[in-house]
Amino acid sequence: MEQIRYKWTDGSNEDFQRFYLATEEFYSSIVGGEKNRKGFIPYNISQNIGTVIIAYIGDTAVGCAGLKSYSAFEAEIKRVWVEPQYRRRHIAADMMQMIENKAKEQHFTRTILQTREAMTEAVSLYEKLGYNRIDNYPPYDKLEGAVCYAKEL
Repeated sequence: MEQIRYKWTDGSNEDFQRFYLATEEFYSSIVGGEKNRKGFIPYNISQNIGTVIIAYIGDTAVGCAGLKSYSAFEAEIKRVWVEPQYRRRHIAADMMQMIENKAKEQHFTRTILQTREAMTEAVSLYEKLGYNRIDNYPPYDKLEGAVCYAKEL
């Protein structure tokens, strides 16, 4: 199996920008089009994500995960994504562990994230990693279809 390497960067990274566009397209496809998720878009601007990890196999970027400050003690995990042909290799779980460790280094005590119930693979991953469903936090408390999770670090 090919070796996976990980690189820390930020939301302006070219590979992350490509993943951002792919995830926007995917999220729109699962809700019946961009018009059905317009309320979510302003809260997911890629350049606002200060800490990003990208997974590579060879020179090919195959996955990403982002982290941004939400409050003095909470960091929000954003844009966890692995290209479909590279899934089932524990890449997402590994990136989540690295993101959680980075959050601890940055003195956060809890990570939070938002997803949708329709994203069953993501929900399953988060629950296996010890995330618990919580009441939706702002701005997702006003957006239909959102589900939120948290994990104490």
